[in-house]
Amino acid sequence: MAGNVAPDPQGPPGGEEGVQFLLQAVNSLFSDYGWYIFFGLIVVYLLVQKLSKNLQGAKQSNMPTTAIEPDDVVKQQEALLAARMKMQEQLNVQAEKFKEKQKMLEEEKRKQKIAMWENMQEGKSYKATLQHNQEPKPGASTSTTVVKPKPNRKPLRSDGYNPLSGEGGGTCSWRPGRRGPSPGG
Repeated sequence: MAGNVAPDPQGPPGGEEGVQFLLQAVNSLFSDYGWYIFFGLIVVYLLVQKLSKNLQGAKQSNMPTTAIEPDDVVKQQEALLAARMKMQEQLNVQAEKFKEKQKMLEEEKRKQKIAMWENMQEGKSYKATLQHNQEPKPGASTSTTVVKPKPNRKPLRSDGYNPLSGEGGGTCSWRPGRRGPSPGG
């Protein structure tokens, strides 16, 4: 009986029918989802490229670093230490110069204050002493500047001018504002 059984029409296809069924299924799959599959393959390709670069970088970084000799490391550290010491010495020299300059300035200010105090005790004007002490030092400036005297100018207004008086020419004069609440809100 087993030999007389007819093939099931809904069973698995055989031979050429199977190939045609497979081609039809693949064709319908690509016609429906072709662009999604295409872009998905591009994304997978880019991910594989990125991951392969990362794995190669990780393999190279895990390589032992015995290529660097200990003597070279010691020499490099000593050179770095020497450079730091040299920079620190230069910084210390600059700090000393700055401190000396600050002390000199403080000493000058102290002398000026003492001179002002003595002049005030004697009844002299201390402003003249300030102007005398603040004259430019001969070595301080390299260029010579000539101070021009101020020319005598005619005053713009007369001595008795008062803008609130209403005098002084012109059609405008000051008037006091109204009393009471303002009309705006």
